Amino acid sequence: MRKTNQQRLLNHYPAWKYVVLVVTVMIMLLSAIPTWYGEDAAVQIAASNSKLPLVLVLQQQLTNEGIAVKRIEQQDGKTTVVLDNDSQQTAARTVLADLINDKANDKSVLTLALEPAAPQWLQSMGFAPIKLGLDLRGGVQFLLDVDVDQVFKAQGEQLSDELRQQFRQDGIRGARVEASGMDTLIVRLPDAKANSAVRQFVRQSYPHWQLTNASGAGVKLVLKDDEKTALRNLTVQQNLQTMRSRIEELGITEALVQRQGENRIRIELPGVQDPAAAKSVIGATASLAFYAVKEPGTGSTMEMKDKDGRPVRVARKPVLGGDHIVDARASFGEMGTAEVNITLDHAGGKMMSDFSRDNIGKPMATAFSEYSRDSEGNAKQTSSIISVATIQSQLGNRFRITGAGSIQDAQELALLLRAGSLTAPVTIVEERTIGPTLGAENIENGFSALALGLGMTLLFMAAWYRRLGWVANVALVANMVMLFGLMALIPGAVLTLPGIAGLVLTVGMAVDTNVLIFERIKDKLKEGRSFAQAIDRGFSSAFSTIFDANFTTMITAVVLYAIGNGPIQGFALTLGLGLLTSMFTGIFASRAIINLVWGRDASREVRV
Repeated sequence: MRKTNQQRLLNHYPAWKYVVLVVTVMIMLLSAIPTWYGEDAAVQIAASNSKLPLVLVLQQQLTNEGIAVKRIEQQDGKTTVVLDNDSQQTAARTVLADLINDKANDKSVLTLALEPAAPQWLQSMGFAPIKLGLDLRGGVQFLLDVDVDQVFKAQGEQLSDELRQQFRQDGIRGARVEASGMDTLIVRLPDAKANSAVRQFVRQSYPHWQLTNASGAGVKLVLKDDEKTALRNLTVQQNLQTMRSRIEELGITEALVQRQGENRIRIELPGVQDPAAAKSVIGATASLAFYAVKEPGTGSTMEMKDKDGRPVRVARKPVLGGDHIVDARASFGEMGTAEVNITLDHAGGKMMSDFSRDNIGKPMATAFSEYSRDSEGNAKQTSSIISVATIQSQLGNRFRITGAGSIQDAQELALLLRAGSLTAPVTIVEERTIGPTLGAENIENGFSALALGLGMTLLFMAAWYRRLGWVANVALVANMVMLFGLMALIPGAVLTLPGIAGLVLTVGMAVDTNVLIFERIKDKLKEGRSFAQAIDRGFSSAFSTIFDANFTTMITAVVLYAIGNGPIQGFALTLGLGLLTSMFTGIFASRAIINLVWGRDASREVRV
């Protein structure tokens, strides 16, 4: 009786496993379908005066110019014109730019984009196409260099100011501080007593500076290596966050922003064929700072020029910098001039409130700074005073500044401030643009190779393994569907040209799983077991081998993804996901089908 019960339960899956299998495959299929529809070329319009253009006017103007429009959508303050012909995207942008800017009081932002071509019912369920990488979609890539030397220099300037203030408090005469490089200070001191006082002050307040003797009674201060490493990492990380914020402000949602090397940042903007607008914001290093206006000889001061070239004497240390700005909006003032409305965070609001309370009736200057590189590649800072205003009353965390120029200048300044001020200057050291035609060619060639490999594999499995080969073919097709669906569902997953190579490799690995199982089944049949017993023992004995092989390959995929970037990560991602889907379809799905068809077959004369 016990033996009969075991035979009855042989190759049996409960109903819930079949439900899980069917539901999973259906969800992955729905997720994969939008990718096959592809994307349509589109032009996005963001009117700067917040007034959206009329859809009928846009439709009529484009039709008159011979440009076929698939649909026009308006939502969230943005108009999206989806075109029927990808080759007309640039022409449509030109027509819309002339139409919109002729009717608007100021310039609107027109961006070339790609919109999903899948049916609306699929998009309403949250399914979208797989995000394509730069080499497949086309777009622009920037390599930015972060000048961390400026951060080290700022640390030295801060210590210099503190030392001079300490000299005045301790009554030390004849002492002076000299900068020697970006991270080194030479402190000239009159005697050993002053030397001891400086050493004690630095050890207590600035322990990350290394002290050594200099000529005479002086000391040499050098920023420690571990502190420089920490500052470098923090600076690059903060700049990464700022760059991501700026790109989000531009409305580019599929950008890749990551660190490359010690102090460089790589930005990929797939689908952006007109990089001028992105470059003007990404490459900009604008920041804003507020300074107290000083008279000559009143403490530590410096001289800055206003827009007319007139000198303005301000305190060396700003009241607060742009890192405290949480919001900035451009608007027209009472006199019809452009102004920027600033909102500060809590700490910045308190600093501004305290300063303005103690300096009512005194002038405060607003300085605008940006960085560039000279012909020798050295970072150069250009700063100018954009406004000097008298503080009339105590300010809080909300106030406005004027003098930014035209309303367009004010809007650009507000965007930069809203997205964040960089903690160190960056410059674009490399720019690459890949056209959509080359991307389309890469897609065609890549998927042709995938189709050829898949077709030959299906033919081989059907001819060599006969009935079980057809099960393997069904599992292989399901594997590809699930892999595409999974890549479309995972946030941040991007398909690149090496990623397509990973798809081709997945085909071979998925079949390898079934080959191992089927060969084990053959071995069990040769031992004289029934077909049902061979199936049960074959799957059981092959599992450990399959798991070990896939696990070791998964380790390689994880390492590649962790240390690689761009295309290498694309290959590692498809390889890793392909391993998971191959295990699911090759073991679980194949077993489910075989159990239903041959799970009770007790015959022993079976050819596999």
